[in-house]
Amino acid sequence: MAFFLGLLSIGALLYGIGWLTQTPYLLDTHHDTLLATTIMFMMIGLTHLRKPDQLTYMVPTFMPNARLLVLVSGVAEIGLSLSLLFAETRFWSAWGLIILLIAIFPANVNVALNNLPAPGGLPAKPWYIWSRLLFQPIYIVWIWYAALT
Repeated sequence: MAFFLGLLSIGALLYGIGWLTQTPYLLDTHHDTLLATTIMFMMIGLTHLRKPDQLTYMVPTFMPNARLLVLVSGVAEIGLSLSLLFAETRFWSAWGLIILLIAIFPANVNVALNNLPAPGGLPAKPWYIWSRLLFQPIYIVWIWYAALT
């Protein structure tokens, strides 16, 4: 949910800047959603790289080397989000992010099933933890709209 609010806020801010400056590029919702996606995944990816040990608790125990998985997902989030900015790589980058969201879904299920706190100090209330699972398809649709339409 926090990630979604970030996407919406950044997209709205970019559109607002476009409206104030009458910049056609920023008055296009595709561009705004694409930039918001890039910024949010960059921020999340950097968090994975800066504080991997604070995220390893999310990785299910049946998966090997939780720290490495957190670091790899951080690198993937950064690389794929930056690749969204280039028309030549946008299609594959968008699909890469969609596949990454599917791949990290077990970590979010693990958090919900074991009533673990959400990352980043977000609420540990069951309603919030379970609602995070519902937002995964929304992120996929967001990426689809931003990069593949």
